[in-house]
Amino acid sequence: MGLPRLLIAGLLALLPLAAAAQDSTQKEIERYRQMLAEGNPADLFEARGEELWKTKRGPKNASLEQCDLGLGAGVVKGAYARLPRWFADTDRVQDLESRLVTCMTTLQGYTVDEAMKNPFSSPDRKSDMEALASYVAGQSRGMKLDVPIVHPKEREAFAIGEQLFYRRAGPYDFACASCHGENGRRIRLQELPKLTDPKDAQKIFTTWPAYRVSQGTVRTMEHRLYDCYWQMRHPQIDYTSDAAIDLMVFMAKYANGGEIAAPGLKR
Repeated sequence: MGLPRLLIAGLLALLPLAAAAQDSTQKEIERYRQMLAEGNPADLFEARGEELWKTKRGPKNASLEQCDLGLGAGVVKGAYARLPRWFADTDRVQDLESRLVTCMTTLQGYTVDEAMKNPFSSPDRKSDMEALASYVAGQSRGMKLDVPIVHPKEREAFAIGEQLFYRRAGPYDFACASCHGENGRRIRLQELPKLTDPKDAQKIFTTWPAYRVSQGTVRTMEHRLYDCYWQMRHPQIDYTSDAAIDLMVFMAKYANGGEIAAPGLKR
């Protein structure tokens, strides 16, 4: 047997060992996540979010307790499980964060710029939006995701979101589908879910917002998209933009039926 054949035979013999090592590593990662989940720091963000929801603030000195998240004024229970969706008063499809901005401007009197200021926390600054999102999402925990794609603008949002998901651009010629369009892909030790596979989508989409251990704070789906666009070296995706919401509608279609487990816990 020549040297090339020996090398090939040796590599083939190592494949089962590599697969076993990969499986073992993944099991250890899952065990680590389960240990962390027993005391999710997102609970603290939920509590702060509830306080912000009920506290009178802004130029109108009003709380958010009459905010309509889609199920009627003041109804929080189950609202997150039905977002994004079309709202008649704004005539647009909105996700949780864009809807909170609407309520902060109409009920509390903030300007749009004031309501959207500091949507993401930093080491020296807390984000009210991340806390509010944690509280609202937590009120749908255990419920099934049921995002409507019925209204013409909801169907339009899905169609545009689909185009954005597969659109390749930027210096790396990347699309969302480059990482999340096929099964079995990973970056280092991180498995990459196929977001058009309901099994993966239901497990991932329903856990945002989530506390990120590596960043020491809760991050929302808006931030997740912002970060993905940065990693792809695409132009920055604007906060609460139609593009961000359209992508969420597209992902939500495949995640529908999954159980809400937000705020989740991420590495």
